[in-house]
Amino acid sequence: MMMSKNILERGLVMLGCGKMGSALLSGWLEQGVDPKSVWILDPKPSKWVISCGVRVNEILPDDPAIVLVAVKPQMMGEALLRLQKFGAGTTLFLSVAAGTSISTFEKVLGSSTPIVRAMPNTPAAVGQGITALIGNSRTTDTDLAEAQSLMAAVGQTVLLQDESQMDAVTGVSGSGPAYVFHLIETLAEAGVEQGLPAGMAMRLAQATVAGAGALAVQSDESAEQLRINVTSPHGTTQAALEVLMNDKSGLQSLITSAVEAATKRSQELSND
Repeated sequence: MMMSKNILERGLVMLGCGKMGSALLSGWLEQGVDPKSVWILDPKPSKWVISCGVRVNEILPDDPAIVLVAVKPQMMGEALLRLQKFGAGTTLFLSVAAGTSISTFEKVLGSSTPIVRAMPNTPAAVGQGITALIGNSRTTDTDLAEAQSLMAAVGQTVLLQDESQMDAVTGVSGSGPAYVFHLIETLAEAGVEQGLPAGMAMRLAQATVAGAGALAVQSDESAEQLRINVTSPHGTTQAALEVLMNDKSGLQSLITSAVEAATKRSQELSND
């Protein structure tokens, strides 16, 4: 990714540079972004951030192209006030702060401010994340394309049609890595129950989930077809799937309930 001329000339300001901010910054720098075009505002920057050549806690540019907000929601109010002067102009605000609605930003920055809300997930730390984005009425196609380009540094991107879909995104991809980690835990534990050493069972479970996920992403076939491909009639996989695909007690029922619970909780948190 090459940063646009707009960013190179006007600069990008990152408010907060914790785990997600550092993952993004690392991705940009690995792809050749000029560190001097990036300003970081963070009260406790890591040693890596200080050493990588970006401008840390320096005087900000007068009219940055983008302000990327990556602080924790509870720090949002105070942090945004520092950047209020960039609102209602041509600076694009891109937020990766969980649970913070576009209207929250508009109240502080003004409704005429172009704002994009983004929901990445934790595999962004290894460049394998996926980010859902939605812009307010002031964002242009160019703004959305720029936001997608920045978030593509840590994985795939999708554009939403409405901000209300962000709660379902939270339930599927935002919280989803935890479901997969729990699958790895339970698969390994099941292996131990069947006589495997714990370390070996965990390696088998980790590699199986990682490999199946990579195959699902890279294959032209659907997840359903990939499942069918590995299921021989009356074989071992079919025996397992008869348990997992049970209408009442199977995985579909559990996952549906889990995603519904996460989505509802996301809605509740947004309304707090």
